[in-house]
Amino acid sequence: MAGILSSSIARKVAMALSGIFLVSFLALHFIINLTSVFSEDFFNEASHFMGTNPIVQFLLQPILVFGVIFHFVMGFVLELQNRKARGDVGYAMYKGSANSSWLSRNMIISGIVVLLFLGLHFYDFWIPEMVTKYVEGDMTGMHGDTFRYYEETVHKFAGDPIRTGLYVLSFVFLMLHLLHGFSSSFQSVGFNNKYSRGLKGFTKAFAIVVPLGFAFIAIFHYVSHL
Repeated sequence: MAGILSSSIARKVAMALSGIFLVSFLALHFIINLTSVFSEDFFNEASHFMGTNPIVQFLLQPILVFGVIFHFVMGFVLELQNRKARGDVGYAMYKGSANSSWLSRNMIISGIVVLLFLGLHFYDFWIPEMVTKYVEGDMTGMHGDTFRYYEETVHKFAGDPIRTGLYVLSFVFLMLHLLHGFSSSFQSVGFNNKYSRGLKGFTKAFAIVVPLGFAFIAIFHYVSHL
């Protein structure tokens, strides 16, 4: 693997592919979370299926965790490589926005914020879920007579403006990260044909709608339980 990823082009392609994979999971995660606004029962059922399905838990989940780690490690590697390249040609040669957009120059910043947010999200949801299922041995997903997923989700935002604000701020940085990263991923893998303009429009729409949708979900559950 190290040999395959030794070239700059290979790293960019690997970074792009891992990003596209993570975006596909993000879309699924958004769809499931959005149902919590409209149907408590459907959200509980979908969450229980994702949380107990062996293919999701023992195949897709480890791949997802590896994908997150790989994507961010590769992002830091490419950032260091780019900084070194700019240093080699001299500071005077670098003209900021004349050479690249603000979003592309600050991908590392938005990426770090998203990474910190993932840490908070894992602390809020993923780690407690793993402890409940695999340490305490409770695979039922029940809390009394109903599934616990909706209640646990609402509990994180209800009456907690600080946590809600942190989530909303993180989703803004996720939007900034996706606005450049999602579309550039397809360029990195060589997607350049008559559909490129339409794809670019789709990636921009996705980068705006999905993070703002996540922010709406957090605000909705906060406001609905004041």
